[in-house]
Amino acid sequence: MSINILKYESDVWRTADLLIGAGIKQSDFPKYMMPYFALLMVESRLIREAKRLEEEIGKESIEDFVEEFQLAGLGYNDYIIRKGKSLKDICKNDKAFDSDFHLYLKSFDPETKYLLGVDKGTEDEKFLDISGISGQLKKKRILFETVQAWSEIDLTPFNNSEITTLEEHIKRKWADISAETAGEQYTPDDIISLISELIASKIEDNGKFLTIYDPTCGGGNLLFGVEDKIKEKFKRPTKTFGEDWSDSLYALAKIESRFRADSEIKYGNTLTNISFIEKRFDIVVANPPYGVDWKGYQKDIQNDTTERFVALPSISDGQLLFTQHILYQLANDGFSVVVHNGSTLFSGDAGSGESNIRKHFFDNDWVESIIQMPTDEFFNTGIYTYLWIFNKNKPADRKDKVVLINASELYEGLKKSKGKKRKQMNLDNRNEIVKAFTEFKDNEFCKVFDKWHFYYNRQSIMLTNVDINGKFIEMPVKENKGGEKVETKSIKLDPVKITTTNEGGAVTFREFEITAFDKSKYSSLEARFNEEIKPNIAALDYKEHNIKVFTKKAAYWYDSDKDTIVEEIGGKQTELGCGKIVIKSSFKKASTSKSPSIIITVELSKDLQKDYEIIPYSPGDMENKKWIANFMAKYVTKPFAYVDNVIGVEINFNKVFYTPEKLRDVAQINRDLEDLEEKLTKLEKAFAI
Repeated sequence: MSINILKYESDVWRTADLLIGAGIKQSDFPKYMMPYFALLMVESRLIREAKRLEEEIGKESIEDFVEEFQLAGLGYNDYIIRKGKSLKDICKNDKAFDSDFHLYLKSFDPETKYLLGVDKGTEDEKFLDISGISGQLKKKRILFETVQAWSEIDLTPFNNSEITTLEEHIKRKWADISAETAGEQYTPDDIISLISELIASKIEDNGKFLTIYDPTCGGGNLLFGVEDKIKEKFKRPTKTFGEDWSDSLYALAKIESRFRADSEIKYGNTLTNISFIEKRFDIVVANPPYGVDWKGYQKDIQNDTTERFVALPSISDGQLLFTQHILYQLANDGFSVVVHNGSTLFSGDAGSGESNIRKHFFDNDWVESIIQMPTDEFFNTGIYTYLWIFNKNKPADRKDKVVLINASELYEGLKKSKGKKRKQMNLDNRNEIVKAFTEFKDNEFCKVFDKWHFYYNRQSIMLTNVDINGKFIEMPVKENKGGEKVETKSIKLDPVKITTTNEGGAVTFREFEITAFDKSKYSSLEARFNEEIKPNIAALDYKEHNIKVFTKKAAYWYDSDKDTIVEEIGGKQTELGCGKIVIKSSFKKASTSKSPSIIITVELSKDLQKDYEIIPYSPGDMENKKWIANFMAKYVTKPFAYVDNVIGVEINFNKVFYTPEKLRDVAQINRDLEDLEEKLTKLEKAFAI
């Protein structure tokens, strides 16, 4: 890469001085600058290609030259190709500028005009809307000065790769100031280099055609950057595919694609447009937006018929939707590197959409490595980011294995921050990472695991709470229809009286089948049930309201000191064990033989509590059950029953690479305390004076 191209970053940004003077908000700068930057890209490439063609075939016959140029499919502008006049030439005559500039824009081929937004109607799509923006600048009387400033920037000496690098830096600055780019993380050149080097470690220079795809390509920096770096190392022919639905970024990528040997860029939402759904790609790279919800197209995703999505993540973050799409379109021997933030590693409990998606990746053994990047590596976020490396054709010695690489300390600081980017990975840093990935063995920042290490059991259990003596209330056992003996859920009591104390004082219930109601207060018996009986019964708590239930033979109450249910028969008290006194009310509608009634019932039941335990996982069913049983025997002391078991998958870098803080020795602590005491003594003396 030529370093000189980066000096144009400041030249491009100086064009914004005119916008400031015209009172245009800084957050609107991208809207006013992008069309002219795109125009500059197109013109420089057309001029460069025209010079190259002139060297090849000459320009004796202008008609033959124009025809040959148009056949190349790079776009066309009659001013530039036939007349040899550039934007800079037009700006030499300020009096004829308005008409010349209008004709200059009209001289582009239809597709370029479509992308630039030349003379679009109000109902038409405007990817860049150069005519509309120019009209606004003309009203502010700075159109000529703006176009003139842009025309002074000559990009013709630079190749596609170098201009892509400039694009990256300009778009990064736009992202920093625009409120419309939430979730967009422009991939810096050092990360593009690392991704390219990881890919290069996996492919051969065998001359075979190589397809590269980016489903969230934005302006194409990552996609085209990877292509350029792969071409530097290999002679394999390539074709790039990309898609994005940011109008302006799509236009930039589309314009760029036309000056590449073989590239296809589509406009639209990758998750709903399915532009390339029939294709399978050798290489897929992506830096999908972080933390951006997909509520706006939720129905489309839920009704998707492509079978791309095995599960749906939280609606607040669509990263794992893009990743599922990527793996669906990755060839059976394909390789992919995807940039994510940390949420995709661990968000969602076992059984959630996120965990099930991760489990799908690991079940299929597609995950070869995950690399933790340094903080402050990207232009508009300071968070940790991660490279997920997927390989659908892992070598035999890597089957069912994953290498985690903690590259968070492999960086050099930038002398001058670029937005929030304060760090970068130099060549040595990247070589260390690629070496760790290719060697696939443990070192100080790299650990290899069986993939099962990241699985876990979320074992749900139903605990039976016990009293102070470890006892719980026993339920009767009955035979079901199949002759199997089963425990009943409760003991039904036949109450004759219930006493309780609540906020209003002592209350006694003696009526358990109510058929009457006060017609001056309630419109019906059902109304009395809904307005009086049901809420009052529901508010009763056997632990708080000193409830005592009397039947014809016994009395029952809860002893809070011993956490047990007491049964008293003929003056003799028996502790039944921990349990619940459950009072319920129900309304029975009238039937042909019975009037409507309110029924109050009382039951004794076990005090059950649903809980779960997180337990390590084994892929062998018998061994997994044994691990669960051993864990429960060691850590769960109350009686319990197994409920359901869900397998989850998560990756915890902090746990894997945790380094305990080194504690100071006692002698050093004592010395520090003595120093503090001495300083305090001196301060006290100073204030005393």
